Amino acid sequence: MGKILVLYDSQGGYTKKMAHLVAEGAAKIQGHEIRIKSVDEASGQDVLWADGLAVGSPTHLGLMSTKMKAFWDSIVDVIWGHGDGKIACVFSSSGGWGGGSELACLSLMIALMNYGFLVFGVPDYVGKKFTLHYGAVVAGEPRADAELAACHRLGKRLAQWVAFYVDGRKEEYPGAMEQR
Repeated sequence: MGKILVLYDSQGGYTKKMAHLVAEGAAKIQGHEIRIKSVDEASGQDVLWADGLAVGSPTHLGLMSTKMKAFWDSIVDVIWGHGDGKIACVFSSSGGWGGGSELACLSLMIALMNYGFLVFGVPDYVGKKFTLHYGAVVAGEPRADAELAACHRLGKRLAQWVAFYVDGRKEEYPGAMEQR
């Protein structure tokens, strides 16, 4: 059984809501244990536990939050060399469209790649001109159908990759884009 951790930082509650939506999406693929933790309660041991990791942060000046960055800095001694080959994806919320959410996603990906995580984007469109190539992004609270679908799709795709690579469940291979 694959293990999925949805790790997030949130100040206004929007990224926390995204984290729960990502977890709901992951739960659509049966046979995983899913945990949701904020950076305030998580540890390096939680990251070691997970086979798949979804990491979310509010966008701060086009980057991940200071608290999320401090989390990754603080667990170096615990997980260095142990993230290699684990599967990961990212998500972010910002104050408005054009607020740098994709850049924040890239900063999260860079941190994960430094630990050896295999990060992925999703080529699917979940609404008209609405995709999650770098991860799920929203401006403010996720409310619109496409925003909710992006979070669900990201979590589902993570669970599919974990099922395929970790559990060897070939039927869950997500290589073909979902129906639009």
